[in-house]
Amino acid sequence: MFLQEVARACPGFDPATKDPEFLWLSPYRCTEPQPESTTPRGWNSAPGTWPGCASIGGGGSNFGSSRPNGKGLPVKESSRGQDKPENLFSRQPKSKSEITDMVRSSTITVSDKAHILSMQKFGLRDTIVKSHLVQKEEDYTYIQNFRFFVGTYNVNGQSPKECLRPWLSCDIQAPDVYCVGFQELDLSKEAFFFHDTPREEEWFKAVTQGLHSDAKYAKVKLIRLVGIMLLLYVKQEHAAYISEVEAETVGTGIMGRMGNKGGVAIRFQFHNTSICIVNSHLAAHTEEYERRNQDYKDICSRMQFCQVDPSLPPLTISRHDVILWLGDLNYRIEELDVEKVKKLIEEKAFETLYAYDQLKIQVAAKTIFEGFTEGELTFQPTYKYDTGSDNWDTSEKCRAPAWCDRILWKGNNINQLSYQSHMALKTSDHKPVSSVFDIGVKVINEELYRKTLEEIVRSLDKMENANIPSVSLSKREFCFQNVKYMQLQVESFKIHNGQVPCQFEFINKPDEKSYCKQWLNANPSRGFLLPDSDIEIELELFVNKTTATKLNSGEDKIEDILVLHLDRGKDYFLSVSGNYLPSCFGSPIHTLCYMREPILDLPPEVISELTLMPIKTEDDGSRLESPMEIPKELWMMVDYLYQNAVQQEDLFQQPGLRVEFEQIRDCLDTGMIDNLCILQTFSHSVAEALLLFLESLPEPVICNSAYYNCLECSGNYTASKQVISTLPTFHKNVFNYLMAFLQELLKNSAKNHLDENILASIFGSLLLRNPAGNQKHEMTEKKKAQEFIHQFLCNPL
Repeated sequence: MFLQEVARACPGFDPATKDPEFLWLSPYRCTEPQPESTTPRGWNSAPGTWPGCASIGGGGSNFGSSRPNGKGLPVKESSRGQDKPENLFSRQPKSKSEITDMVRSSTITVSDKAHILSMQKFGLRDTIVKSHLVQKEEDYTYIQNFRFFVGTYNVNGQSPKECLRPWLSCDIQAPDVYCVGFQELDLSKEAFFFHDTPREEEWFKAVTQGLHSDAKYAKVKLIRLVGIMLLLYVKQEHAAYISEVEAETVGTGIMGRMGNKGGVAIRFQFHNTSICIVNSHLAAHTEEYERRNQDYKDICSRMQFCQVDPSLPPLTISRHDVILWLGDLNYRIEELDVEKVKKLIEEKAFETLYAYDQLKIQVAAKTIFEGFTEGELTFQPTYKYDTGSDNWDTSEKCRAPAWCDRILWKGNNINQLSYQSHMALKTSDHKPVSSVFDIGVKVINEELYRKTLEEIVRSLDKMENANIPSVSLSKREFCFQNVKYMQLQVESFKIHNGQVPCQFEFINKPDEKSYCKQWLNANPSRGFLLPDSDIEIELELFVNKTTATKLNSGEDKIEDILVLHLDRGKDYFLSVSGNYLPSCFGSPIHTLCYMREPILDLPPEVISELTLMPIKTEDDGSRLESPMEIPKELWMMVDYLYQNAVQQEDLFQQPGLRVEFEQIRDCLDTGMIDNLCILQTFSHSVAEALLLFLESLPEPVICNSAYYNCLECSGNYTASKQVISTLPTFHKNVFNYLMAFLQELLKNSAKNHLDENILASIFGSLLLRNPAGNQKHEMTEKKKAQEFIHQFLCNPL
């Protein structure tokens, strides 16, 4: 095999060993370095500069997660250029007029100004200077306390009906920073599917009016995902010291995307301290603590913030000096019945009750929020009340009281001054919660900063020579065995740097658009190493709907060569190999119809032949075996749901567990239908697997060629049925089968709470896909696709 040949030819990383002669890589190899001129040069004139931010990069912890010994710095190179040192690292205070603009303007936020004022360029030498500045941060900064107000409120889809000052202005001293989060801002279907809601403006105004009257505040950022909203304000006089503001969202609802559950976050730099605020709404229901754990982990892994320098790798939540996490985390009281819980609350035996708190139990087990702290709960549970009162839930469900609404923190120099609920507010079935902190922020002493910078530059001048960078790699061959659909595999290795600072990156091979194949990712893919330092690189292999079809057919294989390039140094070659287990996920409908046996029982050549077979409108009898009318895997999932879940509440709206999806996938690919039938509690996971199956089809159920015809006749049921009748036989069968099943679900809407609009919205985007490959439909197209499917749910088939 090609990879085996490369592995055999590749020598060790001894500098004395000659490189293998891979001629196809020669355009990307470094030429022999020329001796450096003895003419003095500017301190930042080393080759390889890239855009960056002039402020000091967020303290040591901004980079620490990528460099075990604190010396490696992930970085990306994008352009070349030179700047004078005073332009790169001098600190330019914002003028009074600029600050006033930030406060007054509704279109220019603090983050916009910070971005404009910090656009600079860095070279390799500049990066070395920046890294040393991070290491010596204590030499030129001091700690100053600032007061933070952190609040969370699940408003149950209500408009503001009362003044929020009892909550937002509960402290005598005006806070320096406000972090205010909401959940369930809007519970309407329009907000869920189209993301528009008038509630955003209503609650924004209510918050602005409720801020402390002893100070003037500037809105830094507002971010919203459906009903989850986060607002950040600072005192006007602090606006000049806020920079690098970014906001992101992560949906953890069905298929890992829907925004009815998930998190929103804002990160920013305050003076020289990096801060991240996260507002989350996790999965509901007492028994679903594992789904809540999964939601938390998904938010942590998927929440990534762009840096001011677009060439730098994104920041994760953990790479901040201070993390404040708030929201409706939805952890409940377990093991105790409702009356026992209420009795303990009446006795104010909160410590006894807290022992049964799911969040406490899960944190103690180190499954979530590792390293975070929460203050003592001295207030009664904040959920669930009858709206407009302080009475516990008297509805038919009679929910047990629970501390759903929580605030946790992580970082140094954080002192919690208060942690309380606010019973005076009665708009919702939750009570708002607040916490006030004094947080020690690193503030720069300008004189010491300049002195430290000068010392670093002088030491670099003495160190610079013509040495060529050299590294050693702990591993260079990677084998991923039995790779499965949507199941992450990770292999790691360490790069150890020699005595010369170096910049590394994985580079593209000739005629290729990326340094690796789509199913592979190196994290980080580029970076910077100080002398005698290490960095760990993770190779992440993940097969999804984009890459599965070619791996199923054999057109692609788990084989790749990565080229690790050192700036001014040599190239290193890493071989990646492995095997992929074919799956029904990513296989065409007509292919699966011809597979009477499970896909993993078929020889690779048969799978390849069937996968590459063109779609046929009618079976011409050329196949040795007659095909099934619909894929057996589709029937297995739909039949399971029909037998076990037609009355399941929130079906197709609540996500399943990842481990359950993996079991379901294995049942489908091995044909172990009996194993699927015994999974009686997997209803939500099977429903999500069905949606993922439809999403993974290389050709959607309604073929791309019929897409625009469907949109045009979305208001005409007769014309719509005519379009469906023209589909290839297997696609037409699948469409009619799914519509019949969805109509059965609607017969049980009193129990499962589904309606035509919900199902049309969910399935419209899966059965009708824009052939141009646009992930997000235009709003008009999305509504037309919904209308098209809606017709088949409301009329006889």
